[in-house]
Amino acid sequence: MQVLLSFSDQRPEWGVSELGRELGLDKSVVQRLLATLANRGFVLADPETRRYRLGPAISQLARVAERSGALSLIARPVLAKLARETGESAVLNVAHGGSYRTVAAVDARGPLSYSAIVGHVMPGHAGCSGHALFAGQPLEEVRELFGPEPLTRFTPNTPTTYAELVRRWQEVADTGRSVSDGEFDANVGAVAVPLLLSGATVASLTLIGPAERVTGRIDELTAPLRAAGADLSSRLAPGDAGAPS
Repeated sequence: MQVLLSFSDQRPEWGVSELGRELGLDKSVVQRLLATLANRGFVLADPETRRYRLGPAISQLARVAERSGALSLIARPVLAKLARETGESAVLNVAHGGSYRTVAAVDARGPLSYSAIVGHVMPGHAGCSGHALFAGQPLEEVRELFGPEPLTRFTPNTPTTYAELVRRWQEVADTGRSVSDGEFDANVGAVAVPLLLSGATVASLTLIGPAERVTGRIDELTAPLRAAGADLSSRLAPGDAGAPS
C-alpha cells in the first residue's frame, strides 16, 4: 500500500532506488514489491528507463470503487433469498488489506442465528470467508498482508501457519468452497464460496450460523450457496462466466 500511495500527480514515476529511499526500505524489498505489483497489473515498468508508473489494474479498482455502493444493493435480494431458503445468515465480504470486510448481510430468522454487522472487519486468516477470498492470491503477497507466523490464534481451530492456510486454500481450489468449524468463534460454523468476475475473486459469499447446526449441513448448504453466487455474478456482470462451480 505504501508503494502505491507514493505515486501522485507530482511523482507519477519512480525508480527502485529512489522509491526505496523515500520509503526507508531496502532496494531488494522495493524491487520485490514492485515486481509483485507489476505481475498483477498495478504498476508498469518502462523497459528503457526501468522506472515504474501506475498500471491498468488501478483504473479497474477505481471503477469497482465507484460501483461499491451498488454492490450491497445488488447483493441484498440475493442474500435475502439465500437466507430464506437455508435458514442461515447470508453474508457478502470483500478483501480489506489482510482482513475482510462485510459489505452486505441478511440475518436468518429465529432466535438461534448469527447476526452479521455490515462494515465489520475480520482477520483474513481466520474463517472460510477469508479463505475463499485469499485462496487465489500468490503466497508471497498474502505473507506481506498477513505478517509473520505464528498468526493470531482465536480458537483451537484457527490456522496459525502458512502451511495450514495453504491446505485451506487448496480446499477452495479442489471443491470451490471453504468450510470453517469455529476458526474465529468456537460456536460458529460457516461455508463460503468465492465470487468470481472474469475469473478473478472479487468477494466471498458465506452462510453462517451456530456450529452445532451448520457443521452437519455443509453439503446441504453448498448447492444453494453456489446458486446464489452464480446469480450474484450474473447481476454484477451479465454474460460473465466466472461464477462458482
